Amino acid sequence: MNNTDEALTLKKRFRGYFPVVIDVETAGFNAKTDALLEICAVTLRMDEHGDLHPASTIHFHVEPFEGSNLEPAALEFNGIHDPFSPLRGAVSEDYALKEIYKQVRKEQKDADCSRAIIVAHNAAFDHGFVMAANERCKLKRVPFHPFATFDTATLAGLAYGQTVLAKACRTAGMDFDNKEAHSALYDTEQTAQLFCGIVNKWKALGGWPLISDDEKN
Repeated sequence: MNNTDEALTLKKRFRGYFPVVIDVETAGFNAKTDALLEICAVTLRMDEHGDLHPASTIHFHVEPFEGSNLEPAALEFNGIHDPFSPLRGAVSEDYALKEIYKQVRKEQKDADCSRAIIVAHNAAFDHGFVMAANERCKLKRVPFHPFATFDTATLAGLAYGQTVLAKACRTAGMDFDNKEAHSALYDTEQTAQLFCGIVNKWKALGGWPLISDDEKN
């Protein structure tokens, strides 16, 4: 196996980080006080050609934590009009996070990566809500980096001149259904496709893997 073949792994591509696409739907903008209502995670895999693809999806509706704030405008925006409805099939934050982390750790280990990293659109928002939920649930073993992220809003601005998810996806040649938007499941799957597309496009343009002079000769 030459150096180029060795580079065509998820571990090598992101310096040991295992990227996981995350989207959350919430009852406001304050991660400390406003309820986390829905979360989805999409893991990624790399094929034998070094191209990135979505792998597995895990998704939960989440019960508002005790004493959490529910902003009516936020509920109207994401369409979760009754967060306490039994029809949502919601689970506790603790259960949702532990199940997601179990899957992430398994695939991270399989990819021989040292740590997971959140990929999200306007990533600081999603990262903040995940970390606040970790604190509430007193979770000690969290697979994600405590502050580093990959932000697809920034990457899409660079690649396509668009920072809004719907516009970035359409500019990238993807379908985007506004009626499905603001569902964590739909938005995460779209963000995963967008991120993979940007990474793969960069590779196709010769940006990665880097080929040494010896290999060129």
